[in-house]
Amino acid sequence: MNILCVGDVVGSSGCEFLRERLPALKKLKGIDLCIVNGENSADGNGITHNSATHLLDSGADVITTGNHSFRRKESFQMYDTWETLLRPANYPPAAPGKGFCVVDLGRVQVGVINLMGTMYLESLESPFEKLDRILREPNLPKICVLDFHAEATGEKRALGFYADGRLTAMFGTHTHVPTADECVLPKGTGYITDAGMTGTIDSVLGVKPEIIIRRYITKMPARFDLASGPCRMDCVIFTADEATGLCTGVERLSLT
Repeated sequence: MNILCVGDVVGSSGCEFLRERLPALKKLKGIDLCIVNGENSADGNGITHNSATHLLDSGADVITTGNHSFRRKESFQMYDTWETLLRPANYPPAAPGKGFCVVDLGRVQVGVINLMGTMYLESLESPFEKLDRILREPNLPKICVLDFHAEATGEKRALGFYADGRLTAMFGTHTHVPTADECVLPKGTGYITDAGMTGTIDSVLGVKPEIIIRRYITKMPARFDLASGPCRMDCVIFTADEATGLCTGVERLSLT
């Protein structure tokens, strides 16, 4: 089976571009399940009812998030009521929502896990320890995919090798820059450090470059207005063996 994982969707422009490109890509590549990181899908970051609905209506089956999960108060109730909207599982239990779901595709079930790194981000429970506990859950599907939303490349690589042979695939999100290290790890887990971004190409992580440059020069706060112009959709396809639950191939794509 083919599982498509889409890098952070940034703002309304990213949402619209996803809608333009995703349906045809799913048909062309025979995609069985699509996971989209939507933590920046609302203009100004965070996720709203409108942006989440847009992603699902455009072809996403599961929406993952990250450090901007709770940026919008209106999302709190969504996390508690939408089965396929995830926040990082290593947030405290008192936080709204959950970080793991199971998607029933009929012939097979797929588990989707969302975790967040702790290097340079919030001080959460260790993603290594939380992953161990999730993987000990009874009746866990043989096919499981992890979105690891993290800043540090080393932390992502370490968790990838830690999970090798225990997950079908792990893809990183958060940096908005696609990495060229897609591979199948030695024990059969598909891996990429960062899937990239879905949003405006001529930007700094989706934001107007002049705003970010001015902030670096002046050290003053600024409103992060989204850049406009041609977009791209960065994504990765993992091919899974339904019998073993392991990955047999990885393909990285950047659609313009």
